[in-house]
Amino acid sequence: MTNPSEPLEGAPLIAPSSVSHPLYEAVAEACRTVYDPEIPVNIYELGLIYTIDINDENDVKIIMTLTAPGCPVAGEMPGWIVDAVSPVPGVKSVDVQLTWEPPWGMEMMSDEARLELGFM
Repeated sequence: MTNPSEPLEGAPLIAPSSVSHPLYEAVAEACRTVYDPEIPVNIYELGLIYTIDINDENDVKIIMTLTAPGCPVAGEMPGWIVDAVSPVPGVKSVDVQLTWEPPWGMEMMSDEARLELGFM
């Protein structure tokens, strides 16, 4: 029997986002207003937002990670996301969950973030 915490073979490590939902772009843009206090790049471009899932009732579930488990703002950053996304017109509720799987890596950054940080 398989361990229920292990992903099934072929299952994506990161759940897909609701990119076709009409609120997706506005929610992603709201996430771009939140910056990691130690890195001068927003958390969306850093690749810390893994999934933006928006249901038919406009409830938003965001799955995110941090650059490291010992991040000093680990307890605060989910609240920053809630505060940024909640005012988006049409959003009913916001739930932010932290995950450590898969672990964040520099390869998750967007080209914009790499350029900003001098990695390109």
